[in-house]
Amino acid sequence: MRETPGPVFLERRTYRRRRMADAARMLPILGGALFLLPLLWEGKPGEPVRTSMVMFYLFPVWFLLALTSVLISRHLRSDTDNGGGHGDH
Repeated sequence: MRETPGPVFLERRTYRRRRMADAARMLPILGGALFLLPLLWEGKPGEPVRTSMVMFYLFPVWFLLALTSVLISRHLRSDTDNGGGHGDH
């Protein structure tokens, strides 16, 4: 009779690196959704949403997306430099 294999666990560093890579892949989708959000806004009845209000929303969102991208890429790069990237794509 065969023994049933135990649960498969990934090394903590590998698991975290893969989750950060997943976050990096999802960042453009999140950015697209956040950039399209002002299209759902409603202004005062009979008036469109003011462009200045949309710009005050879009620039901070753009800045936060860029900052998040930098932080994720630094984390992934430092993990690869420490030897965590062997065999991963």
